[in-house]
Amino acid sequence: MRLKADITLFLISIIWGSAFVAQRVAGQVGSVYIFNGVRYLLAGLVVLPFAWRVFKQSNSKITRDQYKWMFIAGFFLFIGSAFQQAGMVYTTAGNAGFITSLYVVLIPVILFLFWGEKPHWLFVVAIVLAMLGAFLLSTGGRFEIHFGDLLELIGALFWAFHVVILGKYAHNFESMSFSVGQLIVCGLLNLGVGVVVEPMPVFDASFLFAIGYTAFLSLGLCYTLQVWAQRHTPPADAALLLSLESVFAVISGWLILGERLLPVQIAGTVLIFSGVVLSQFKEWTSGTIDTDHLVEGR
Repeated sequence: MRLKADITLFLISIIWGSAFVAQRVAGQVGSVYIFNGVRYLLAGLVVLPFAWRVFKQSNSKITRDQYKWMFIAGFFLFIGSAFQQAGMVYTTAGNAGFITSLYVVLIPVILFLFWGEKPHWLFVVAIVLAMLGAFLLSTGGRFEIHFGDLLELIGALFWAFHVVILGKYAHNFESMSFSVGQLIVCGLLNLGVGVVVEPMPVFDASFLFAIGYTAFLSLGLCYTLQVWAQRHTPPADAALLLSLESVFAVISGWLILGERLLPVQIAGTVLIFSGVVLSQFKEWTSGTIDTDHLVEGR
């Protein structure tokens, strides 16, 4: 069962990584909010039957407190997804994948600044490595940060806030119903803003494929499989397998979109990946890391 779970998480990381290509396709037509709105609402509908079944079996009730935190989590998911997709208009799938993965090393910074939780010294080293890697990846060694990469970095910050909120408050509620709630909130906010500020995109074959791939596979299917897989594999294994998402984003961008990285940018990706893995090393050795929501809502 553990081997099946590990293989499942590995396949999830492939799908999540390749989803950056689909997002890049949507970004090339300039769609941010409408694209996000449609795919998150569809994802919520995909997960809804599973959530309803689990919800009925658990005899749970959605309290006012759960509605509040579903909205808050959905709001941060909306901001993070908006910055991420806006960055996809200007940067590559590979850059977006690796810079988004920085949310893992930003989590201890947020916990320290807003909750007073002092980070382990390994986190400090991880942050230095990851930020240096992000600089090399974005600039190619020149003192010029690309606009799309900056948007991705801001998005990573809000992804980190989202994960912290889930870790601090979402565990008090039934997870599947909470997930559906935040997906729907995120979708409605994106769609509402998109109708006001964006021209309606052309729903051609490539755009529809990007919506379908990210909604049904990346968000709907993978989230459901992730919940099952992480019940049958050690947390440290899950953390490593899911962190491969950024690697597969680069590989997918190279194979499908013909994206290329300079040697110095490849060095940057190595530093980012090293920082992400190192940031989890303390929990890795203790086997207590909580990865239930590390990449939820991608």
